Amino acid sequence: MRNAALVLGIIAGLFGMVVGFFSYGYTTAVEHFGEVDGVFEQVANIQTVRLASVIAPLLAIAGGAMARSRALWGGIALLLSAGGMYYAFGFGVFTVFPIAFAATAGVLAIAAGKPDEPKAHF
Repeated sequence: MRNAALVLGIIAGLFGMVVGFFSYGYTTAVEHFGEVDGVFEQVANIQTVRLASVIAPLLAIAGGAMARSRALWGGIALLLSAGGMYYAFGFGVFTVFPIAFAATAGVLAIAAGKPDEPKAHF
């Protein structure tokens, strides 16, 4: 389960980075060039979107990387990443996989309470 959490967490972080790049770039472009009615409108919470564009993928990659050695900490980071992406970006066609992968990886990492290795987090 730890290996699955590692792989899913890193994939979620990479997909989350793509969503984050476009979200951060979108808010910057609308701020620089201005709004176009019906086409480009600024989001209501600019700083939240920009902060989540950086922090959420970082938490997913770090949580996935920690899943093998510190499953509890990695699982918490992955669940925080999924929650941050959901809060900032919503649940849509481009965010469904990063959110689902990070949440699944977080649950798998936390559920790895009795690993094959002697080091358990419970």
